[in-house]
Amino acid sequence: MDSIKKTIINNNLIKKGEVIGVGVSGGTDSMALLHYLNSISEELDFEVVAVHIDHNIRENSAEDASFVMNYCRENGIRAYKFKVDVPKLAQERGVSLEVAARDARYGVFDALVKKCAVDKIAIAHHMSDQAETILLNLFRGTGISGAKGMDLIRDGIYIRPMLFTDKKDILKYIDDNQIPFVEDYTNADTTFSRNYIRNEILPLIMKKWPAVIEKLVSFSKACYDDDEYINSQIIEDAFILEEKTVKIPNSYFLYPNAIVSRMIFKALRQIGVNKDIERKHVELIKELALNGKNGAKIDLPLNVTAIKEYDYLTILNKEKEKIVLNLPFKVGEFSVKGFGKVEVKKTRSQKLEERELIIDGKKLPKDAIWRFKETGDTFEKFGGGTKKLKDYFIDKKVPARLRSIIPVLASGNEILVIAGVEVSEKVKVEDNSTSIYKISVEE
Repeated sequence: MDSIKKTIINNNLIKKGEVIGVGVSGGTDSMALLHYLNSISEELDFEVVAVHIDHNIRENSAEDASFVMNYCRENGIRAYKFKVDVPKLAQERGVSLEVAARDARYGVFDALVKKCAVDKIAIAHHMSDQAETILLNLFRGTGISGAKGMDLIRDGIYIRPMLFTDKKDILKYIDDNQIPFVEDYTNADTTFSRNYIRNEILPLIMKKWPAVIEKLVSFSKACYDDDEYINSQIIEDAFILEEKTVKIPNSYFLYPNAIVSRMIFKALRQIGVNKDIERKHVELIKELALNGKNGAKIDLPLNVTAIKEYDYLTILNKEKEKIVLNLPFKVGEFSVKGFGKVEVKKTRSQKLEERELIIDGKKLPKDAIWRFKETGDTFEKFGGGTKKLKDYFIDKKVPARLRSIIPVLASGNEILVIAGVEVSEKVKVEDNSTSIYKISVEE
């Protein structure tokens, strides 16, 4: 088990003074990790806290919780206990028990970190788990990022000190130190994908290639190095990030596929999409960016939509909270989520910066209000000529997703100002104008 301490020190997994929450199910792996970390906690100057989550999947799950809490009490280890109704959660969300259980666990872990109850969470994944993960990812059709398996540390929070520790060493440690544990009979249920790989596939492979686990872990390290290098080649300023929206210039999709694929996954992560997007979806996004017509879109899992918008490929969440705008015209400012801040002030200057407009206040109808576009709106262009507002947006290449949240100053269906875009001929400033208002937009 010296490999655990070596892994912690060499990779700076635990810093002095940190509180480390250990995910403890009561099985051999987590009990060994809890015992070992507790045994070196004084030497390395950190505190261990056990975290047990009762998933309510098995009838005797409460007994496992009692076992863990009793062990911690007898050994002077602080412990937290939580219970989550995973079967109910799986049914409500329409996902498997595996997915629901994992989401429940990490939901609890995230909450503990956010509440500063712990600094990091240690998870008892070992070499065999890593091999299983690699195979599982490959069977799902992953690329090199999946072939590298689980990270030693993720998000600066989740650490896996046993990732390079052999299962045989864990069992020997359990035996040598007479550490009690409980058996989870669901580990034998091969309807769970991971259990099928663990109990059916890997044993068959090991009959032919006994060192397959070590070889897979070595393969994962090589994949990790390659993936890190390719990710370093992604142009950091490629994305324009807005509220739950990311824009990528179409020209970036001409780069090699290895970079483009990672660029898309990174863009998705920036709007909070970390799962359920597969390589087939990435290929659809690339095809849309390179060959799709303007305005074409594709729907992806998790309420995500990709849209071709002129020179950009935009990825956004479909479901957005409905915004209502109905404000009188006056000096001051207001903000629109997803668009920006609109400021109105009096001015004598006709000098304009980017996204600034000026209007003649004396030409403004008294019933003018700030609102969003409506059916039947028209706009008299600066210099003359009236168009439907929808057609004017198209002429100005305003992305379709923004058209519904751009504030317009309107009198009935007559649009007088399109914030950040243009003013109507009807309210333009003349040389003799004496009541000038400047309208500026700041993102």
